[in-house]
Amino acid sequence: MADQTAPSETSTPVPPPPPTAAQRPEIWHRPTGDFADPWAWLRDRDDPATIDYLEGENAYAAAWFAPLDELRATIFSEIKSRVQEDDTTVPARKGTWWYTSKTTEGSSYPIHCRGDSVETAESNIVFDENIAASGHDYFELGAFDVSPSQDLLIWSQDVDGGERYDMRIRDLSTGRDRDDILEDTYYGTAWSADGTWMFYTRPDEQVRPYQIWRHRLGTPQSDDVLVLEETDERYNLGVELTRSGEWIVLTSESRITTEISLIPANEPTSAPRIVRARTEGVDYSVDHWGDRFVILTNADGALDFAVHTAPIESPDEWSSWVTHTPGTRIVSVEPFADFVVLHEWAAGQPRLRIIDRAGTARVIDNGDEPSDVELDSNPDYQQSVVRFSYQSLTTPRSIYDYDVATGERSLLKQTPVPGVDLGAYSSRREWATSTDGTQVPVDIVWRTGTPIDGSAPAVLYGYGSYEASSPPWFSVARLSLLDRGWIFALGHPRGGGEMGRHWYEDGKLLNKRHTFEDFIACGEHLLANGYSAAGRLAIRGGSAGGLLVGACMTLRPDLFRSVVAEVPFVDVVTTMSDPTLPLTVTEWEEWGDPRTEPYASYMLSYSPYDNVVATDYPAVYVTAGLNDPRVAFHEPAKWVAKLRATATGSLPLILKTEMGAGHGGPSGRYDAWKDEAQTLSFLIATT
Repeated sequence: MADQTAPSETSTPVPPPPPTAAQRPEIWHRPTGDFADPWAWLRDRDDPATIDYLEGENAYAAAWFAPLDELRATIFSEIKSRVQEDDTTVPARKGTWWYTSKTTEGSSYPIHCRGDSVETAESNIVFDENIAASGHDYFELGAFDVSPSQDLLIWSQDVDGGERYDMRIRDLSTGRDRDDILEDTYYGTAWSADGTWMFYTRPDEQVRPYQIWRHRLGTPQSDDVLVLEETDERYNLGVELTRSGEWIVLTSESRITTEISLIPANEPTSAPRIVRARTEGVDYSVDHWGDRFVILTNADGALDFAVHTAPIESPDEWSSWVTHTPGTRIVSVEPFADFVVLHEWAAGQPRLRIIDRAGTARVIDNGDEPSDVELDSNPDYQQSVVRFSYQSLTTPRSIYDYDVATGERSLLKQTPVPGVDLGAYSSRREWATSTDGTQVPVDIVWRTGTPIDGSAPAVLYGYGSYEASSPPWFSVARLSLLDRGWIFALGHPRGGGEMGRHWYEDGKLLNKRHTFEDFIACGEHLLANGYSAAGRLAIRGGSAGGLLVGACMTLRPDLFRSVVAEVPFVDVVTTMSDPTLPLTVTEWEEWGDPRTEPYASYMLSYSPYDNVVATDYPAVYVTAGLNDPRVAFHEPAKWVAKLRATATGSLPLILKTEMGAGHGGPSGRYDAWKDEAQTLSFLIATT
């Protein structure tokens, strides 16, 4: 392997003096006792001192990164060189049209197109995100929903990262938007069968989708009809069409409980009909499959979920169809006209299982390498092939068609990676032993030839919350580390869903510390098996994964050399004690309510902000978004302020706040690549 590491890439910058956040008296009264929080004032974004502090931190970050400009530029160029900038997705048929999207060199966002054949799929532009994004520093496309007649398009945009969307209706015959303007909407839309009505959700002050509205095209939003309102603050509302297009599904769900109502798409003004009233702890979803409904649920003790069917006339009368198999977590059920596809996790790997109406089942075999498999675009309910995507740590995203009748698969496209020898990389899955003996999967990738003798720097990535599984993914940016002799590892701690629902339940609420213990075990496994060494191991995570790395850094500051915490949820006790903040009430079923014991003491034991002490911490790079509705900017800002005032040692502590973005960071692919190049340069310079 060629040595691509120059001395300038590993020299740590010498920064100017860091900013200091003022301390103002503030006391929180908790069941565990009063808690002094002198940086609580940073919650107030209207306080000029708050913005001054954030801008001071941004200036400090810019100065710290300045000596790494050459390295950042090099990595950005490497990322860019590995991307075929002029590229097109595989066309997918819906009705008489074939839909695709394309990117062009120099453009930050996709262009959505359609044509009357595969060959002409790019001929008609449906929506150009670059035009919509023009004049905005930030742009995120929300809704993108073509009407049943395919002559209209619902689209919505967020231009500040706050996840509140303005919605429009575009006439696809003219390319112009109609007069309909729907303000302050959220995710989720559904069309009526005749395309004269549409349904959408709206958020409350805490950015909780709590209402579903019905809009008649051509009328003002003030005439819209409230269809459903959820008053229980633990629940979110969502709306969508079944795959058949025949039913509108209104879902009210908390973290552990679901209630679904149905409206016939050809009778959009009829009253919603509840499928089964909410029962605490019973989670279910519903889709339409010809003469019946299919229901995915954990009812009747099916911890990893089972599939039932129900008559159209009596959707509450469930009959078992696919029985519960402990350890095989069924995540979703996608009906096609003649079969259904189950997306499930078994033995820590995602897979697709196809079952026809006679009950005959087959699993699509994708080999043993740690990988990700997902259903791709399958908009036509009547189609006889299943389109899916596959990728791994060493294989770019690949699109396949699977013929259900013959079992044959066809590779339609593999994402091009110019200038890269994909055979130059190796990966494997290993198992780390946690403190209680639990075996924790960890997936590892490296450039073939990198010595596995403890001399390599390594970065361990993780998430571990909300039953969100983290399948291995291919990354062109990651190659910039691997080609410099790094090793990348993906840990799967409890709290995720990789090993079944028990894996999730054993890493939430009063079991949450298992998540951190598992991740630390993954780090120790890397050191014990020669993938890295003390002083050469970094960790990275975002959002709840930011909590993960923050808690692990707090518990074992000696184990890690550097930490990347992106929009981290780190002020756990204070945030979860304030029901006026976005997401707090809906999150109590995930973390607990620290206003009462035993949660108060337990959550206090791992909250990174609450456990900052005078010790030598690793180098830390923290990001935030001023408009972030999921993890408010003040959490990472307070954490950094407290670390600055308390921590000992001389390793860098950097905070960068996106002043015009939210939870996902910069929008547009070029800005995202530049952002990633900066993160990788931090790791290289500090590890």
